[in-house]
Amino acid sequence: MTPLDDTVRAVEALLFAAAEPMTVDSMRAYVAGDVRAALDRLVSDYAGRGINLVRRGERWHFQTAGDLAHLLRREREEVRRLSRAGIETLAIIAYHEPVTRAEIEAIRGVQISKGTLDVLMEAGWVRPAGRREIPGRPLTFATTPAFLAHFGLETRRDLPGIDDLRAAGLLDPVDLAVERAVEKANEDD
Repeated sequence: MTPLDDTVRAVEALLFAAAEPMTVDSMRAYVAGDVRAALDRLVSDYAGRGINLVRRGERWHFQTAGDLAHLLRREREEVRRLSRAGIETLAIIAYHEPVTRAEIEAIRGVQISKGTLDVLMEAGWVRPAGRREIPGRPLTFATTPAFLAHFGLETRRDLPGIDDLRAAGLLDPVDLAVERAVEKANEDD
């Protein structure tokens, strides 16, 4: 057995036993050897199997293959429905993080209730991210690794851009009409 094989086995055992997804640095505290090479090998070894090794942000964990998840559901999952305010607030935080309550309100054009942020934090998708170094030292908010995992994103860079949203038909027709009017006005100048 090669040293890489020993490292692969150790990383595999560590990730199976871990209660939470792990970073490469946290794995190195337990495993000697080339952890990154071991992770690459495990990703390829588990590709197409019933479980996969996945990376969410900087953390690694095993998860059920997406096409088999339905087999493991014994009860109907509780559907978490967000209000329009919750969806808008989550989107603003995801695209602009770290962001303060005042900045969220300025973007949305209306005040947000404390309950909206509470719901997002209870879901584990949003967390306090420190304070701004400005008068009043307002609290900032950012997304969490659970947000990335829930929405199947590796990083925030995987969020859809404006062209992706337009192609999917997710932009409000009023927004599109305003955008066309602005483009036309710019062409006329």
